[in-house]
Amino acid sequence: MDKFPISDRLINDLISKTGIPAPGSASIREITYLVNEIEKATGIKFVRMEMGVPGLPAPAVGIDAEIEALKNGAASVYPDISGIPSLKKETSRFIRQFLNLDLKPEGCIPTVGSMMGGMVSFLVANRNDRTKEGTLFIDPGFPVQKQQVRMLGHDYYSFDVYNYRGKKLKAKLESFMKTGKISSLLYSNPNNPAWICLTEEELSIIGELCRKYDVIVIEDLAYFGMDFRKDYSVPGKPPFQPSVGHYTDNYILLISSSKIFSYAGQRIGMMAISDHLFNRSYPDLLRYYSTDKFGHSIIFGALYSLSAGVSHSAQFGLAALLKAVNDGKYRYRDDVKEYGEKAAIMKKLFTSNGFRIVYDRDLDEPIADGFYFTISYPGMTGKELLEKLLHYGISAITLDITGSDRNEGLRACVSLIPRKQFGDLEIRLKQFSKDHPVV
Repeated sequence: MDKFPISDRLINDLISKTGIPAPGSASIREITYLVNEIEKATGIKFVRMEMGVPGLPAPAVGIDAEIEALKNGAASVYPDISGIPSLKKETSRFIRQFLNLDLKPEGCIPTVGSMMGGMVSFLVANRNDRTKEGTLFIDPGFPVQKQQVRMLGHDYYSFDVYNYRGKKLKAKLESFMKTGKISSLLYSNPNNPAWICLTEEELSIIGELCRKYDVIVIEDLAYFGMDFRKDYSVPGKPPFQPSVGHYTDNYILLISSSKIFSYAGQRIGMMAISDHLFNRSYPDLLRYYSTDKFGHSIIFGALYSLSAGVSHSAQFGLAALLKAVNDGKYRYRDDVKEYGEKAAIMKKLFTSNGFRIVYDRDLDEPIADGFYFTISYPGMTGKELLEKLLHYGISAITLDITGSDRNEGLRACVSLIPRKQFGDLEIRLKQFSKDHPVV
């Protein structure tokens, strides 16, 4: 049986060796690197909650389509940079059937994951008006997206949305937008890390203000349809995945294959641009690109400069997956609802041992069970809690790096924890609470 806590000396030596200044301010990948080193040094298998990666096998329909494409010579041919026709068609169809939005296939463009979709969006959306400065992030959020705008030299603004839900959102958003400095706005829905799900009222507020102040919305749908309180997975039938696309014409959707299809290793996502925005002219784009047309600048300016297209075979794989979902032959929700079921069990293990859920309410409802949840422990900051949990073979990330105001919290991801490890988690949490009694 593993002995806890792991010694301070061992962990401190490894922190020094890895060059990480402090786990509490480390990035997700830095925490992963550190935990890998601790596992190697101790032989202890950690309860890994730091990485938001799928924990389910990829569906055979995508893999089989990729294999067939490779056999047919896809590996030796550059794909069309704007995407293969079947993928563009099925993406447009998917958006119509599951979001109840009409987007032409020309605006549905594959990217090397949604991270690349975000980067490409920033490269064009934040350069369309020389009088504006950058992106407004509705936080908490995915830390790397802020890193992207910093790399590009763009300014950004952010706020923690938790205390500005419902009607309160309007005044808070407008306080930023009325400065005239916001060129784009980004949020995830469901939210990473808090698992907040924006309502139709809130999306209508966002759409209304973005129309008023001419701001482009970047809607990150990495966890598409994974608010398991409703079933958004029946093609062409309500309820539909909520989207700002019903309230503004200037939007970009980032649709990931990583979570709903467990296709993270193939690094393919879809950037879907509204018809209006795709064809819109911005004279200031000519400072950077050969045309003032938004869609053309996205594809032949920004995207082409980053990569000469997305992996050819992966496009065939995703096209097959989307077609299977669109045809009603594959119900992705039947697989991914496992994350919600695991979250419910894990939350109970934590709260039974003195922990609290940080973002615990979604307006007037308890927060949904899903891919992530957030935890705190009385009397500790998030940085202190993370460093102490590492001594008990448990890893996570602090909410500090997500733009959250809640510096007492951690983000926990459920995906990489098999149910057979729940017993280990319970034993470690009991030992932790015994060693750190709440005063």
